[in-house]
Amino acid sequence: MHVNVTANPTAAWVWRQLIAATPWGTKPRHLLHDRDAVYGRDFGRRAERLGIDAIISPVRAPKANAIAERVIGTLRHECTDHLIVLDEKHLRAVLTEFVHYYNGQRPHRTLGLQTPEPRRRPTAGPIRSRPVLNGLHHVYERAA
Repeated sequence: MHVNVTANPTAAWVWRQLIAATPWGTKPRHLLHDRDAVYGRDFGRRAERLGIDAIISPVRAPKANAIAERVIGTLRHECTDHLIVLDEKHLRAVLTEFVHYYNGQRPHRTLGLQTPEPRRRPTAGPIRSRPVLNGLHHVYERAA
């Protein structure tokens, strides 16, 4: 998952987010987006040049983009619904920490309770709790 924050998204900013979300030459085959002006003709042409099929979602059809809606719901239910966000900088810090937790420590049912970013975990030693987002969540790890 990749997230970022801005008060005034522009086409250039959205394009930079796509590039930042696809490091090391990885890229999606499809990019489903809504009809916002930041996804103009230029965006579609640039995506096509990268080999990405840009698909515009139907009007007023949130179920057409169910995966993105689910991720947004997860962000809200597990993170922002429980916090008072003070400003853009604070929101960016909160989301950065949550994304690190979501990708690296939070178990996912669809992945067999593994994390999207696999890592080696010690199998012996005492288990310690580490707070995430000032205790909103906890990560339980074996001490190395």
